[in-house]
Amino acid sequence: MAAPPPMNMTAMMHHHKMLMHMTFFWGKSAEILFSGWPGSSDKRPYMYFVALLFVFVLSILVEWLSHCQLIKPGSNHVAAGLVQTLLHALRVGLAYMLMLAVMSFNGGVFLVAVAGHTLGFLFFGSRVFKKTQIPPKTSDLPPISC
Repeated sequence: MAAPPPMNMTAMMHHHKMLMHMTFFWGKSAEILFSGWPGSSDKRPYMYFVALLFVFVLSILVEWLSHCQLIKPGSNHVAAGLVQTLLHALRVGLAYMLMLAVMSFNGGVFLVAVAGHTLGFLFFGSRVFKKTQIPPKTSDLPPISC
């Protein structure tokens, strides 16, 4: 079995760029969710902030799905069960996307994800904006548990 050919400098640089961060880092040069996204901060510096906004909105959406009440009482049990299952699948899928975004280990992504969950819980899960004192059924879906 022959030894692999030696790597030239371009191949080594390309190989080095593919390494993932395994500790938190600060900076605009990060890949979040997709290869090459949001792209180089030198060419398009605003795309990093678009990515942060996307993660923020995604975390608020996960909180909304965790606390929404879309199924009306007295609905057909089969239809209600299918809607509940689809909502659960959507919530879990979005939560996994959010987890993968945080796994970029970018400090800004982590902070906006936590801020989005916090704001989403404040609006949809806490009693701050509820009119009733005794909390009725809080959502169509059970809470996320590990």
